[in-house]
Amino acid sequence: MELTYYADYAVRLVNTEEPLRGQDTLTTLEAVRALFGANARQAARAVEADVTRLRGVRTRLRAVFAAAAEADEVRAVDLLNALLMEYPCSPQIAGHEYRDADGNPKWHMHLADSAATAGAGYAAIAAMGLAFSLTDLGVDRLGVCQAEPCRNVYLDTSTNRSRRYCSDRCATRANVAAYRARKRLGSGRTAESAQRASERGER
Repeated sequence: MELTYYADYAVRLVNTEEPLRGQDTLTTLEAVRALFGANARQAARAVEADVTRLRGVRTRLRAVFAAAAEADEVRAVDLLNALLMEYPCSPQIAGHEYRDADGNPKWHMHLADSAATAGAGYAAIAAMGLAFSLTDLGVDRLGVCQAEPCRNVYLDTSTNRSRRYCSDRCATRANVAAYRARKRLGSGRTAESAQRASERGER
């Protein structure tokens, strides 16, 4: 498994909040457990205190994405390094449980956390995954959705680094809004031209 896979932990966590809409889904222990997805063992370790812990980490991870979106690479790296120091984890080689057609182990890198709490472990994996993505793909691959009022974050894995929105839904909404704005502008110009022609005729 590629270590960049773990960056999705950061994306999922940050996107539990929509600040411009005043929405926050990370308010319960069940919401924390849902973040772990298929990792039921870690989810079972979560406690109420992890809600507050992960909300704090979420704010700091959003700041990393915001700095990257503003092309402030040094700040993005400094913020992420601070998280890595506070929430360390260790890459390990795994694969005993996965075999190829010949029965040989399918070795891959895995992030193993030894944190005392589930929340700290989640934070460690999210920070390390994002760090691998940043160094492997580039800081400009960390994006913040440009469709207002959405401020969801994403990793741009497009071949030409052209992604601007977190989802197809937001891209469609933004395109429709831009089309309507152009139509309004065109209608305004047509009306203005008609008015001027009318004024010339009166003269």
